[in-house]
Amino acid sequence: MNTNEILETINMIDNEDLDVRTITMGISLLDCIDPDVEKATQKIYDKICRYAENLVKTGEEISRQYGIPIINKRISVTPIAMVSGACPGASPVRFAATLDRAAKTVGVNFIGGYSALVQKGFGPGDYALIESIPEALSETDFVCSSINVGSTKAGINMDAVAKMGKIVKKTAELTADRECIGAAKLVVFCNAPEDNPFMAGAFHGPGEPDCVINVGVSGPGVVRAAIQKSGGGCDLTQIAELIKRTAFKITRMGQLVAQEASRRLCVPFGIVDLSLAPTPAIGDSVAYILEGMGLEQCGAHGTTAALALLNDAVKKGGVMASSSVGGLSGAFIPVTEDAGMIQAARSGCLTLNKLEAMTAVCSVGLDMIAIPGDTPAEIISGIIADEAAIGMVNSKTTAVRVIPAVGKKAGEELDFGGLLGSGPIMDVNPASPKEFIGRGGKIPAPLQSLKN
Repeated sequence: MNTNEILETINMIDNEDLDVRTITMGISLLDCIDPDVEKATQKIYDKICRYAENLVKTGEEISRQYGIPIINKRISVTPIAMVSGACPGASPVRFAATLDRAAKTVGVNFIGGYSALVQKGFGPGDYALIESIPEALSETDFVCSSINVGSTKAGINMDAVAKMGKIVKKTAELTADRECIGAAKLVVFCNAPEDNPFMAGAFHGPGEPDCVINVGVSGPGVVRAAIQKSGGGCDLTQIAELIKRTAFKITRMGQLVAQEASRRLCVPFGIVDLSLAPTPAIGDSVAYILEGMGLEQCGAHGTTAALALLNDAVKKGGVMASSSVGGLSGAFIPVTEDAGMIQAARSGCLTLNKLEAMTAVCSVGLDMIAIPGDTPAEIISGIIADEAAIGMVNSKTTAVRVIPAVGKKAGEELDFGGLLGSGPIMDVNPASPKEFIGRGGKIPAPLQSLKN
């Protein structure tokens, strides 16, 4: 790197909210499986504490040495349903309590993996874990949960979709005294990646090594500033090139941090997730990037096209910077965590229907969206089914993280504080999909799944 590039990176960090959003250590718990729940939970606690003992300290040391903000240090583990299934008489909540205790011992801010993969059906531990999610998330502070209900290869498990609508609603109700925070720690996926470092959907897939370091970078403010500096004379081809170059620089920084953390912790380097993850900070917003391209406000006609351009350019720039790009990688559009999205939702320009259209081209799905607390479970299931269908047919990851705001109606506000932010409660279509959801069964895999 020459002097100009170094100074440019320093400016990105100081003035444009460039940071490494998370260093996430993935830990396999497959060797902790034991039919005795006491032994299994003790093995889990011991292994997490042994592997992640120096994770937080190492992240802080790297941050000080290189001057790069590293916001979060996190852990993801093997989907707990695979472990708890060997203890059929024990409550899976015992495992959630163990994960929470381990997270507090090593000092991370979230631990993901209270999860089940049920796209083709329920295994021995899956149903019990899903039933336990509301209790587990209400009784723990740092545990995050995710359920994969569909994939392009398997289709969509509509029995799981119907169940998750009820689980999301119950989880919100059990944490109503804390702004329904439990639902903000629960994600329902289609095509969930095994190496995602971002919460709440992170888990350590069964195809991953025993332990691995994955890093998630973030730089919406940097991309927005680059577009702003270019002025109004650039056409969209030139804007795409500008975003690619910017994503390249962001990803290079993430790879440096990932490789350094890998070396110091003596753990293999996995992937860099180059998602543009926004924050409530003014300027650090994906919506502002889209508005910088020429939209009056995020949600206007043309928003989906602008987001498609952004997502594609970020990925193209990232893969040139690292041969180990993975996770979700693209542009996140979480409403309560993005200052521009919050403003657009409050004004009515950004609706739930428009957000659903945008998820067809972005890297995740309907994320951190507050909905009225009296929304029926079957409508939540319908939202999940629609998103899963978009992911299944387009061979991409989609997800739903909605928060039924108990006791509140559309137009009121929900405020989590911190990184999870705040935002307006968005209206939902009141027409009922109850009979459709109640049919159960599966939506078969699409024709494009037959690629062999």
